[in-house]
Amino acid sequence: MRITGTFLDEISHDIPHQNWSEKEWDLDFKYMQAIGIDTVIMIRSGYRRFVAYPSAYLQNNHGCFTPPIDMLEMFLTLADQYDMNFYFGLYDSGNYWDTGNMQHEIDVNRYVIDEVWQKYGHHKSFKGWYLSMEISRKTKGAIEAFNTLGLQCKAVSNGLLTFISPWIDGKKSVMANSTNLSKADAISLQVHEQEWSEIFAGLKNSVDAVAFQDGHIDYNELADFFAVNKKMADQFGLKCWTNAETFDRDMPIKFMPIKFEKLRLKLEAARLANYDKAITFEFSHFMSPQSAYLQAGHLYNRYQEYLNTIK
Repeated sequence: MRITGTFLDEISHDIPHQNWSEKEWDLDFKYMQAIGIDTVIMIRSGYRRFVAYPSAYLQNNHGCFTPPIDMLEMFLTLADQYDMNFYFGLYDSGNYWDTGNMQHEIDVNRYVIDEVWQKYGHHKSFKGWYLSMEISRKTKGAIEAFNTLGLQCKAVSNGLLTFISPWIDGKKSVMANSTNLSKADAISLQVHEQEWSEIFAGLKNSVDAVAFQDGHIDYNELADFFAVNKKMADQFGLKCWTNAETFDRDMPIKFMPIKFEKLRLKLEAARLANYDKAITFEFSHFMSPQSAYLQAGHLYNRYQEYLNTIK
């Protein structure tokens, strides 16, 4: 199972920013292309007041800061140059995390979608949309948010692909600022299937693919959860991707590049479950030879060796 896509974590939240310019990003796209990555996904176009592109709407109506450079234009231009598919991640106001109410995310992104497509939709690499509202369980307002925003994305862009990347509420589903590495009240396989079947049944052709994050369950649980995820995706007509996290959730230091053996276990589980695609969160911090983390370059080398064995 090859990793063919990666998130771009430019609007950093709980991972240190690397302060790259276009020079470093250009080199990173070369490294991505060399291992077969053909898809890049801006994980979010903004978080609270920080945004990745000069949005007149967000600056005038939500007090967002003017970014020093237009990262969205830069990523799209690089994706054009390296013949990659680019997916735009919606804006995250932070309001949902504070209140549990998704209505604000719907209201603000209605304007962001139109603004972005009008300004950037001409790029040949603009191939779809990432609905960036992350959930793990049956969440109030989630189905409405996915439907409303997913259908709008499709309407303005003539049906380009939309996808979501939820997490599984497993034993390692703990807050990033917590000192704990696991919790006792992990979701059961049966409840996971029941809740996500209800969510998928509520979607009205607004989401095309689901990429569950793979890091919140234990390695001995991968086969069972992956099989259920694939069964549900097939049942409801969704493409089934895996979000193969390349950072380690098993260490008290949050977050460091993952041990290659663990990444291989996760990729092999996705292969055995017959998943359609593997993407990762995320290449530039945790796999890139020029990452701030020295271990990331070694992971890149081990992954290249893995690719040579499966070729």
